[in-house]
Amino acid sequence: MLYFLVSHPLTDAHIPLLNLFRYITFRAGAACFTALAISLLLGRPLIAMLRRIQRGGQPIRALGPERHLLEKAGTPTMGGVLILIALFGSTLLWGDLENGFVWAVMLTTLAFGAVGFADDYRKLARRNTDGVSKRMRLGCEFSASLLCGWFLQTLMPDDLTNQLAFPFVKDLLLPLGFAYPIFAMLTITGFGNAVNFTDGLDGLAIVPVVIAALVFAILSYVVGNHVFADYLQVHAVPGTGELAVFCAALVGAGLGFLWFNAPPASVFMGDTGSLSLGGALGAMAVAIKHELVLCIVGGLFVVETLSVVIQVFWYKRTKRRVFLMAPIHHHFEKKGWAEPKIVIRFWIVSVILGMCGLATLKLR
Repeated sequence: MLYFLVSHPLTDAHIPLLNLFRYITFRAGAACFTALAISLLLGRPLIAMLRRIQRGGQPIRALGPERHLLEKAGTPTMGGVLILIALFGSTLLWGDLENGFVWAVMLTTLAFGAVGFADDYRKLARRNTDGVSKRMRLGCEFSASLLCGWFLQTLMPDDLTNQLAFPFVKDLLLPLGFAYPIFAMLTITGFGNAVNFTDGLDGLAIVPVVIAALVFAILSYVVGNHVFADYLQVHAVPGTGELAVFCAALVGAGLGFLWFNAPPASVFMGDTGSLSLGGALGAMAVAIKHELVLCIVGGLFVVETLSVVIQVFWYKRTKRRVFLMAPIHHHFEKKGWAEPKIVIRFWIVSVILGMCGLATLKLR
């Protein structure tokens, strides 16, 4: 909104300071700090309101680690609302609202957040861990992500439409044709649910999301800038540089939420947060043609999801478990690792994977 107000009339009226608003880097930094401020200001009253409304807090899964029933009972959920308020408020303030990529990613994030909100609400209303049916939930996610994938392709340059780009190789593109929106759908929905699987310990999911958002802020800025894209030999997608503002806002909103979600958590993000954040990461990867790089940067989410798939697949066939409990962070809990040790070590892994993702810019 501020970009729209000052980008033309006032800057042309010889007010040099307002020229700062033309720069994505300035607005991205401002978006990060704005989202952080919103989170910190609204966090405590919002958590107090959630605690009053929810009373018993988030229902704890009986089949989970035993200590969760004692230590986490009564903690309110739906903290993802705080993230979304800060994220959207900051993006709407500092982003270019005439940019189609920004709206595609924002609306996809909102759609996944709405599905997560409905799931959280149903769990709270029933006072159990059974939310929206899997069929309904996946149907809504697939519909939103398929529409996002199709719309993003309408914004692409002709030479990149329905093409899959590969990291480490500068010129290789795989034409997927009409199958590309389906691939995009699987990417966005897959990462939405992958972050959801990871969100099982205090602070475990939000920091890897922040790291991934920071990496994609850099990637989107490079991909959206022809000079940098040509120099680093990545495929340029005009207009995607503006997504750096959205990513920076996500970093700020995530850090603000972490203030209240750090162990022991005062609030859980719930499916409202985990689904929307995963959907946002997937949509950003599709927008800048870095879907496979997301699998590197978000490798922790991939491993968490694979642990669930492997556990279910193997148990159905042998009635034996590969892991003591899935997702894999619960496996380490069962082995006796303290929660802070698991969380911090997974954070370290996420930092390493984020660096690997950035390395794809040069290793070509």
